[in-house]
Amino acid sequence: MKVKYDRLTAEEMAKLRQTDFSKKPGFETAEAMLAREVGEAGSQERADFNAKALAWYYGEVLRDRRKALGMTQKELAERIGRERSYISRLEKGETDLQLSSFIRIAAALGFVLRLDASLI
Repeated sequence: MKVKYDRLTAEEMAKLRQTDFSKKPGFETAEAMLAREVGEAGSQERADFNAKALAWYYGEVLRDRRKALGMTQKELAERIGRERSYISRLEKGETDLQLSSFIRIAAALGFVLRLDASLI
């Protein structure tokens, strides 16, 4: 069986955006699902989950950029003075990324970093 993947038309997208899914049977908000599966907003469990999710996301960004440059994990590791296994763990979101390491990796991948700081 051949599966065909078509994009939605502009009209279909507009209709989809106007749909109130909260009135559909079985609908659950993302917040309700996270609260049930991970923990309530503000809880330590939710904070830990969010930290892991961000680590995974940043690992994906770094991996995608490394691959776009045609660079291996070993080559990137050599450029920043670390082991290939460290790059692997970062890309999988399995380890924390220190700011100093992030700056070295970003430079090796050609990223331009900008830090904005503001007081609340």
